[in-house]
Amino acid sequence: MELHDRAALISIDVQQGFDDPSWGPRNNPRMEANALQLLAAWRRSGRPLVIVRNDSPSPTSLLRPGQPGNALKPGFEPRAGEPLIVKSVNSAFIGTDLEARLRAAGVSQVVLFGIATDMCVSTTARMAANLGFDLVVVGDACHTWAQRAPDGTLLDADTMHRAHLATLATEFGRVVDTADVLQGLAARAA
Repeated sequence: MELHDRAALISIDVQQGFDDPSWGPRNNPRMEANALQLLAAWRRSGRPLVIVRNDSPSPTSLLRPGQPGNALKPGFEPRAGEPLIVKSVNSAFIGTDLEARLRAAGVSQVVLFGIATDMCVSTTARMAANLGFDLVVVGDACHTWAQRAPDGTLLDADTMHRAHLATLATEFGRVVDTADVLQGLAARAA
C-alpha cells in the first residue's frame, strides 16, 4: 500500500477494560499482536503517531478514569513525544484537539486501528474521511464483540467486524491488513 510522506498512525482505545469478560466473546484474537507489530514498525519509521484513550464519564464504565480498566494495555502507552488524546465519546475528533494536531503536523493520511471496530474505530474513521483525510483502517488490528440487532437476533463478533469494515471500505477509505502497512513502510524506507 502507498503511504503518504506525512501519514499518521492513530491507536484507538486499546485499554485494559476491554479484556473484561462482561463484553462477551470477541473476534480477532490476533488484534493486539498485529497492532504491536504495526506500532513498532511505525515508531521505527519516525512518522507521526497518536494514542487515543477513552475516559468514559459513565460512573459504571470499566473505562472510567481511576478504574484499572482505563489504563492502556501494555505496549500501547505513548512514548516520549507521542501525544495522548483523551476523549469521552466515540469519535477521537469530538471535544479534542486531534484535528488541529494533525493539521499542524501537515498530516494528509490517517491510518487507524484499535477497539472496537464498530464503535470508536468506525466513528473516528468516518469523521477522518469527512474531514478530508485520506483514510486507511488496519482491519486485522481491530476487534469487536457480538451485538444484538433491534429484532433480537444476535450478530456474532466476526459478522459485526466484517460488516463495519465493508462499509468503511465502500464509502470512506481503504481497509488493509497489518502486512500491507508493514510493506508500505518498508517500501518507503528503501
